[in-house]
Amino acid sequence: MEADRSARPLIGLLLRLVYQSYSQEIEAALREAGFDDVRPTAGNVFPFVPPEGITVSALAERARVRKQTMTQAVEQLERAGYVERRPNPRDRRSRLVFLTERGASVPPVTHAAAEGVEGRWAELTSPEELEALRGSLLRLLGQLDARPPGGMSVRPPAPRR
Repeated sequence: MEADRSARPLIGLLLRLVYQSYSQEIEAALREAGFDDVRPTAGNVFPFVPPEGITVSALAERARVRKQTMTQAVEQLERAGYVERRPNPRDRRSRLVFLTERGASVPPVTHAAAEGVEGRWAELTSPEELEALRGSLLRLLGQLDARPPGGMSVRPPAPRR
């Protein structure tokens, strides 16, 4: 039985290992561009901040992380000058997160690095295989968002009170 496991590695493990390689290349590109204070947790923030701003709770939901995790990431980025929080004009009790000018200069670096990674992956496999993988992952995410069998949610559990 043990031999069967090593012959057929778990997809989650494969995804984690591939993501680690991807993440290392993104981090190297950020360092090279002078953003050596951007931590890996910033990947939970930058892709999800729209120009009109967003609450920390909505950011956490989009990134599928706990609100506490998102709050810590936003606080670190705010201290470093990448994001700022402003009062929410629609709800005085909340604040919206916005990218600063410095923060807005990060996504072009990460997108260019990501395109480079994907280009290398397409060379290592094929463009068709890479697009098939992207399509499969998008379909899987869509199904997970629709709640999998058994009614379990893929959203992070609500924080304990």
